[in-house]
Amino acid sequence: MTSPYEPLVEPGRLMINIPVPMRDGVNLSADIWLPDSSQGDGPWPVLLLRTIYDNQEPRYIGWARRFIKKGYAVVMQDCRGRGDSGGEWEPYVCELYDGYDTHEWVGQQPWCDGNVGTFGLSYPGFTQTLPASLRSKYLKAVAPIASQQVNYGHHRINGVIHHSVALTFLNMLGHSMQSESLKHYDQQEFFKKLPIDTAMEVVTPTHPYYRGVIEHEQYDDWWDSYSLRNRYSEMAVPSLFITGWFDSLSHENFKLFNGWSKQARTEEARKKTRLIVGPWSHQISPWGRVPMGQNGEYQDRTFGKQGLWDVIDMHTHWYDQRLKGIDTGIDDEPPIKLFVMGENAWRYENEWPLARTEWTKYFLHSGGDAAREGGVLSTDPAVDEPTDGFTYDPADPTPSWGAQYQSFDLCGPRDRTEIEKRPDVLIFTTDVLDKEVEVTGPVLATIWASSDALDTDFTCALIDVEPAVGKSPEKAIILCEGIVRARFRNGTDNPELMTPGEIYEFEIDMWDTSNLFKVGHRIRIEISSSNFPRYNRNLNSGNPIATDTQITVANQTIYHDHDHPSRVTLPVIPRR
Repeated sequence: MTSPYEPLVEPGRLMINIPVPMRDGVNLSADIWLPDSSQGDGPWPVLLLRTIYDNQEPRYIGWARRFIKKGYAVVMQDCRGRGDSGGEWEPYVCELYDGYDTHEWVGQQPWCDGNVGTFGLSYPGFTQTLPASLRSKYLKAVAPIASQQVNYGHHRINGVIHHSVALTFLNMLGHSMQSESLKHYDQQEFFKKLPIDTAMEVVTPTHPYYRGVIEHEQYDDWWDSYSLRNRYSEMAVPSLFITGWFDSLSHENFKLFNGWSKQARTEEARKKTRLIVGPWSHQISPWGRVPMGQNGEYQDRTFGKQGLWDVIDMHTHWYDQRLKGIDTGIDDEPPIKLFVMGENAWRYENEWPLARTEWTKYFLHSGGDAAREGGVLSTDPAVDEPTDGFTYDPADPTPSWGAQYQSFDLCGPRDRTEIEKRPDVLIFTTDVLDKEVEVTGPVLATIWASSDALDTDFTCALIDVEPAVGKSPEKAIILCEGIVRARFRNGTDNPELMTPGEIYEFEIDMWDTSNLFKVGHRIRIEISSSNFPRYNRNLNSGNPIATDTQITVANQTIYHDHDHPSRVTLPVIPRR
């Protein structure tokens, strides 16, 4: 009788829980997938995944099955102290030598032809880049999805704690794989617990990494111990960086690309490094935990089928060239491939920011009623105008909704219409556009403001206002956003509380985007003082942040006049 089940992998071609020895005697567990007999007897180039989440994650097993059909052996390893691997996990730091030792071990196996590449998303992206600095002779290229240059730009944004990222690490101690359940917490309530240095003990009694994030407000040796910021000159292989406009690590990927392509040790690494930026987020993408719709449907906006990209084709276009020597044409392509939202089209570029950018200032204007009636955003310089004010109550913070949020339920191109009805959100909007405006690049807001509090936050978001069509109402789609903490306005190394009533200039890095504002649309910015639970609330008291429990209401004033020209600077790209 014939079995109804067709074998997925030929006998002997899948090896489970193989020990990989590290220099300190600890063994790390790896599963090894070899191509079937149709791909010959080897040896083959190898694609390596090193993960803290589980080397038997169904998503990556699906990738492995497709990679071996393309003629690659695949190694999927549990990082130190995770899954079936021995030792104790020291987040990020332990990946340097463990990664290098794994490269060396894989490269010497009889089924490996001496060519090793890497793959993986998020933390498995970092496990690719850091050990590349040690330059194993077997490692020929890397392809991190959603990785970072340094966690200070990820777990803290200019000193503000990126709460939604910290959630990922709260109970990942020892060999536990219980990270999935945390995503189902009511984050609005979970992160309201005070003080924040002990609030997470409801999940785990101790968590040294989270405590480190809380304690190290400034970029110091704790952060620098595993940073790539000063290691680009040690990189000798090219990298394919992959991210999305709504990825919580998108900003870091531009740093990675610029650092790697300009400072890497070899000309090959500099010239052949590539960057892909699609209309995706950390969790939602064609290969994400939550896949996009078949027509590129994604939250409150649709990007079309062109917003989809097969992740295996993306990798083999890269690795067939890098590891097999097959001319795929990738070395003839410009280094950056980005998706222009709104136009919903891919385009090649040569640098970031784009050399042809026209940095255009859009100034804030209003009659003092931007919270109720809405103000005006225009390229006309500011004149003498009334101020705008609002009250920020940390007990009722402006909720996070869209943009580069970490989790799938709050991220992406969300409609902010309901958020904009809040009395603590100011909006400034252009007239209806009579010609297209493309905004591609980093976005910066410069806001003049005062407060009656000793410390507070200011936020700014960039919005594409889509007109009502038929029965569909107008939408306010968020593209990118930023935050500044007043005490860190001169940098985290120079914290300084405010003098109540004094006017200060605040620069808000709003990260990056690429969006075509179509005819009939409007450009808008929102200003508020919280973005919760993405970022920890400023309690406005001026007390030490980690131990503070004193909630203080702050009355905020925004200035936009000749002497205080509040504005947003947009990277406008001339249309051909």
